[in-house]
Amino acid sequence: MGEDGGGAPVVKSAKQLEKEAKKAAEKAAKLEKFKAKKEQSAAKTKDAAAAGEPKAAKKEKVKKEEKVAAEYKSNTKPGDKKDTQCPLPDAYSPRYVEAAWYSWWEKSGFFKPEYGRKNIKDVPEEGVFMMVIPPPNVTGKLHLGHALTNSVEDAITRYQRQTGKMTLWNPGCDHAGIATQVVVEKKLAREQGIGRHDLGREKFVAKVWEWKEDYGGQIYNQLRSLGSSVDWDRACFTMDPKMVKAVTEAFVRMHEDGTIYRSNRLVNWSCTLRSAISDIEVEKVELPGRTLLSVPGYKDKVEFGVIVSFAYKVEGSNEEIVVATTRLETMLGDTAVAVHPEDPRYKHLHGKFVTHPFIEGRRLPIVQDTFVERDFGTGAVKITPAHDPNDYECGKRCDLKFINIFTDDGLVAEGCGVFSGMKRFDARKAVQEELTKLGLYRETKDNPMVVPVCTRSKDIIEPIIKPQWYVKCDDMAKKAMEAVDSGELRIIPDSHKKTWNYWMEGMRDWCISRQLWWGHRIPAYKVSVKGQPPADEEIWVSGRTDEEAARKAAAQLKVKESDIVLEQDPDVLDTWFSSGLFPFSVLGWPDKTDEMDVFYPGTLLETGHDIIFFWVARMVFFGQKLLGKLPFKTVFLHAMVRDAHGRKMSKSLGNTIDPMDVIFGVSLENLHAALMTGNLDPRELEKAKAGQKQDYPNGIPECGTDALRFALCAYTAQGRDINLDVLRVQGYRFFCNKLWNATKFALMYLGSDYRPEKGLVEKLFKGEISSGKGDAFRPLPANKADLTSDAGLDMLNSVVQGTSYLSGMKPTSTDVKAADMVGESPSYWKYQALCRWYHRVNSLSAEEKKKLPAGQGIINQRPSELKPKDRWILSRLAYAVENVHLGFQTYNFPQATTALYNFWLYELCDVYLEYLKPIFQGTDAGAILTARHVLYMCLDGGLRLISPFMPFISEELYQRLPRWSPQGEPPSVTVTPFPRLSDYAFRNVDVEEEVKFVQKVASVVRSTRADYNLPNKTKTELYLQVFCETSAQVLRKYDSAIETLATCSKVVVTNTPPPSGCAILTISDKVSAHLNLKGLVDPAKEKEKLEKKKVTLEAQVDKLKKLTAVKDTKMPEEVMKSNEEKLAQSIIEITRLVDAMKVLDTL
Repeated sequence: MGEDGGGAPVVKSAKQLEKEAKKAAEKAAKLEKFKAKKEQSAAKTKDAAAAGEPKAAKKEKVKKEEKVAAEYKSNTKPGDKKDTQCPLPDAYSPRYVEAAWYSWWEKSGFFKPEYGRKNIKDVPEEGVFMMVIPPPNVTGKLHLGHALTNSVEDAITRYQRQTGKMTLWNPGCDHAGIATQVVVEKKLAREQGIGRHDLGREKFVAKVWEWKEDYGGQIYNQLRSLGSSVDWDRACFTMDPKMVKAVTEAFVRMHEDGTIYRSNRLVNWSCTLRSAISDIEVEKVELPGRTLLSVPGYKDKVEFGVIVSFAYKVEGSNEEIVVATTRLETMLGDTAVAVHPEDPRYKHLHGKFVTHPFIEGRRLPIVQDTFVERDFGTGAVKITPAHDPNDYECGKRCDLKFINIFTDDGLVAEGCGVFSGMKRFDARKAVQEELTKLGLYRETKDNPMVVPVCTRSKDIIEPIIKPQWYVKCDDMAKKAMEAVDSGELRIIPDSHKKTWNYWMEGMRDWCISRQLWWGHRIPAYKVSVKGQPPADEEIWVSGRTDEEAARKAAAQLKVKESDIVLEQDPDVLDTWFSSGLFPFSVLGWPDKTDEMDVFYPGTLLETGHDIIFFWVARMVFFGQKLLGKLPFKTVFLHAMVRDAHGRKMSKSLGNTIDPMDVIFGVSLENLHAALMTGNLDPRELEKAKAGQKQDYPNGIPECGTDALRFALCAYTAQGRDINLDVLRVQGYRFFCNKLWNATKFALMYLGSDYRPEKGLVEKLFKGEISSGKGDAFRPLPANKADLTSDAGLDMLNSVVQGTSYLSGMKPTSTDVKAADMVGESPSYWKYQALCRWYHRVNSLSAEEKKKLPAGQGIINQRPSELKPKDRWILSRLAYAVENVHLGFQTYNFPQATTALYNFWLYELCDVYLEYLKPIFQGTDAGAILTARHVLYMCLDGGLRLISPFMPFISEELYQRLPRWSPQGEPPSVTVTPFPRLSDYAFRNVDVEEEVKFVQKVASVVRSTRADYNLPNKTKTELYLQVFCETSAQVLRKYDSAIETLATCSKVVVTNTPPPSGCAILTISDKVSAHLNLKGLVDPAKEKEKLEKKKVTLEAQVDKLKKLTAVKDTKMPEEVMKSNEEKLAQSIIEITRLVDAMKVLDTL
């Protein structure tokens, strides 16, 4: 500053000072930019010289670099916390976000019920939440069913944990008897050319354990990829010692009380596996008629889907009875022909016999049974009691012989003449040939039928009579029904109660024997006595040990223990037996443990509805039988996952989806390659490839775990199957990007110095804080480094955004001291307000600085009152909190995900953040402070709300937020309390209705701007003509918000006619909007554009009218619906274009 000749300083006005400061700041900014550019250019020249590159003669056009998704590359050791000090990548990248967090969560013990407590006996007031995972097969690879189960269960678990309950989600893995044995047998055959019998039982089982150690952990790693927050320290394998103990105890107890018994009955037999299998391992394949199927062990395909008729000769006469069968080979085991007792055609044959054409001396009685349908075929039925369920029951009623005609490996047994030793389906052909020779064959016809196929071996199931162990189910089923009827056990959705009762009523006893080597060997022993011949009937005892079994046998037979000879049953138990004990065997039962005291009975069982009988019912049976308590209080059954077209997922259709492919992405070529590893025949393979090409022409894009989890939970509407469209999952990946950008934007405006004040927003909401500039001050930091750090400069910048100087509107000694400590001009691009302040202070002369009053420090601004938009977003946040809680409490997950999606995308991002931009760019420090606190509350609450569904991105962003207090805050969002309704009592329906109306105004204006091709930088004047004072008051209250949201230069609310040259828009019967277009558009050019668009749309309408007029039954329903929607939308758009052109004519 200059001085006149007399030495008196020239006093400049505040306006002059501001002008000079602005000029100085701009000059500094230009110099800063020039310096940076120069340094960058010098660096490039230096690098080129170092690389020995010649100087470019001519600047070549640089090809635009393809953006590569960010990856996390910090040297974080597994289990250490991820580095969150580095800047966030520009765009959301699942690989970056999902790296490193899980191992830290696991190592920190966040998933353990003991976390933050002395021990598991230290139960909080909120109570306990306990759930077991449906144990996946050890052989398994994650499929979408697993992904759905674990996404839903983990969301529930994380919610319960964050609401304060002591939470245990217990993981485990099933030994999968048949599946594992098949895998290891195939491996031995492939690598060593040997079978299990070459090794012997003990060595083979050792090989299975080796395989389990090498490959059995894969499924657990995949569960980690999904973010499953299970307590891994409590993981149980169903062949672990404590599980073996529980299985043995359960079997012995139930055998002792008669619940388990041994009987000779019909079972599902797999000849390839040489074992009985459960109903769930049988796939019922429907055939429309004659079909050739591949069967293991047969070179040629075998014919199914036909019914063969042949004749039996009536003994002692020339008469014959014609019977029909779909399994001709079973006639070798026929022991009768049945007719209806009231059928007049056969009454004269009652009590007579027919003769078997191949088995000498076998006479087949003609029996009467009402199960025979008189109108089907000839009204006569061949009866094979040992190989057909219906015939088995008939055989028992009529006291027939039961003749087993097959060996365990599917050969025709001894006693069947020339057919003995043949494979069963080779015998089928041979029998027909011999019947033809004898003149007994009549015809073969197409016959739609269901063929039972073993899902493990792909063999055709053979019903065979075998001595097996059974669980008596009638009493347990009755109690299970009573538990549901009384409400003691709750099944969700209610629709599954009917299924439950269907299975429970008239339940058959459960066959639990399996002729395998891998599994829980049955703790039952066949007893004989030394020196005595075998008893007429086998004697069996059970025991926890050989010694206990010997004691039981000696006591039963009244002989010395030393005379007892025991032979343990070589069979193993059905895998579902050990799975049925899972809810309490994992807790240490039969021992009395703290875990049993605290966690049994469990809270919830969540699984797919397809195993309501095979697993859920059996857990209920065993819990009630062995402990006298239900194993859980509630059962939630989720739907099945189908493809986007509603088809069942099948390898042959090529529509199965590996969740890992959705998480990480996969090319079409690799999808095709995965098909090659299966067992599809060439025709099925081509069909599957075509299906993949149609659905995923460009492969599956990388979506990430969070997007997949959120999509699966969003799809889980109760009672409906899930038609999963991968594009919808990708849509949620874009949603993650919205969260990412919104949080980045918010963090920029919060600034690194921002510290939220707990309770401030609540006080503002209740009107407990008066607004206005405050007179409280804080001292300058004593340490220069604190002031010149990023946080220090952020703090100074935020202060001078709302006031000219650090202590108020006039300079003081505080400003001089602070400017000296700052030392040089702050970056204009980063700290515009601070840069202007710095040059204002430095524009003062030394004399002026001396005369400045003493400063009181840095002013603490008071927050301004909440604006209507602040109250609106807080109300919407409260609505989201309420609906997320309700969604979890009622297992209505779409309710929760929809509330979160709408809050983040349509309310926070699309409306509130847009509204905040001019506030953060303005100079009202009180408004900025209020906006920061409201925004922080939305981010903090929104991330905690979404974390059960999206654990990775919520953790990544939550870790970047400032905390309420430096110490004492939970280290992870995983263990941070869930938002409580009482803490978010901001709901205001009136404000929501007002903003809904304002948004309608903004939306209509934006659509009209788009019609006239107005860019965002071109702002328009908006006149709102209102014919209702109430509406006028609302619009005046929100005029600044409308300005921002509708990109207007000004908004005028009036009841008088607006100026000419406006586009007229109808908002409601009480409000019309007038958008001033004068001077903003070239009417002739715009009309030409709109005319072209109209012509294109009219052609599209004509085409769509033709398509919708023809009701093509072959056209998929969704395509027809889409065409109808496009037609309606196009007609509306044409109407709007016509209106727009009329307005252009007036300009």
